[in-house]
Amino acid sequence: MAEAIDPLDEIHAGLAELDAAGLRRRRRVVTTPCSPDTRLADREQPVTAFCSNDYLGLAAEPALAEAVHRGTERWGVGSGASHLVSGHYAAHEALEARLAAFTGMEDALYFCTGYMANIGVMPALVGRGDAIFADRVNHASLVDGALLSRAELIRYPHCDLAALAARLAASDAPRKLIVTDSVFSMDGDIAPLAELLALAEAHQAWLLVDDAHGFGVLGPQGRGALAHFGLTSPRLILMGTLGKAVGVSGAFVAGQHDVIEWLISKSRSYIFTTGSPPLLADALLTAVDLIEQGDARRAHLAALIARLKNGLRLARWQLLPSDTPIQPVVIGDNHETLAVSRALDAEGLWVPAIRPPTVPKGAARLRITLSAAHSFEQVDRLVETLNRLEATQA
Repeated sequence: MAEAIDPLDEIHAGLAELDAAGLRRRRRVVTTPCSPDTRLADREQPVTAFCSNDYLGLAAEPALAEAVHRGTERWGVGSGASHLVSGHYAAHEALEARLAAFTGMEDALYFCTGYMANIGVMPALVGRGDAIFADRVNHASLVDGALLSRAELIRYPHCDLAALAARLAASDAPRKLIVTDSVFSMDGDIAPLAELLALAEAHQAWLLVDDAHGFGVLGPQGRGALAHFGLTSPRLILMGTLGKAVGVSGAFVAGQHDVIEWLISKSRSYIFTTGSPPLLADALLTAVDLIEQGDARRAHLAALIARLKNGLRLARWQLLPSDTPIQPVVIGDNHETLAVSRALDAEGLWVPAIRPPTVPKGAARLRITLSAAHSFEQVDRLVETLNRLEATQA
């Protein structure tokens, strides 16, 4: 009989191991609205933040704050119940119609978070005996959604179309689902969606695209990655988040009308949770308008991306190839990455250190994210500091 383990002792030992490996996570308390100019509770001087996913600078947009105020006056604060009881309001209905039209889909369904959308969609579409084909570096919510479905999870090497084609051809599963991020959150590269869709159609599979980091940034008027590539198909299912470039909160799934109807009846993370406050849906209607009218923001963001890429002169560290606001600098060692992040922080630049298991072992990195709210001067200061730190840390 195995000796009983004191669970608290095990936790204490586990925390010590995380500290020794440089893998313990700690939160920082922000005391100002989301903005490049940020104040933190643990330091007196402000920092310039290069770590939020507020790609268009909408999170603190006054027009959205005003929309929230109007929504609160009309709807109050809570929804009171799940969408399928009494928690589905006219604001939710209007938002879903707007998102469907904006993305060129027949219908859309509003979820509380992107994580809930992903863990709700996959188990509703496939189950035991079926197969999910997933890019190896997909977001954790896609991995968890696949595991919850109880379908066979078949991973293919990152963006390796030949490997995916071989795995699809070898599978005799009655239902097949390919899942991928559009923009990979830790690498910043874009999935080959046209080729993935061709494989999905050839093998009668669904293609679920998580457009968390593309929606609002990519495509005409920020309509997302599918619009960026000009893709339409009844086999496409789009998930987009509303708390990144959109600047508010929540997520949506868009696709054929009957697919959305199926999810309303079968997606557990939609059915068994209280509906998001309708005031947020009201604000999101304004946010979609701002995205549609946001070409100037996207043009400035593109110029910032080019300025950073052209300015960095790294010899040991590696700036990964990315044309998106996610600009990762791979350092490798966990402790060195933490040290560089702290050195940047000491100079008033907040760039987080990303370590395993979020990224592969030996691939710890700084995850730089740019926003249309950044200035050229702020990016120039980050570039100069990184170039100097790499030279002095050698």
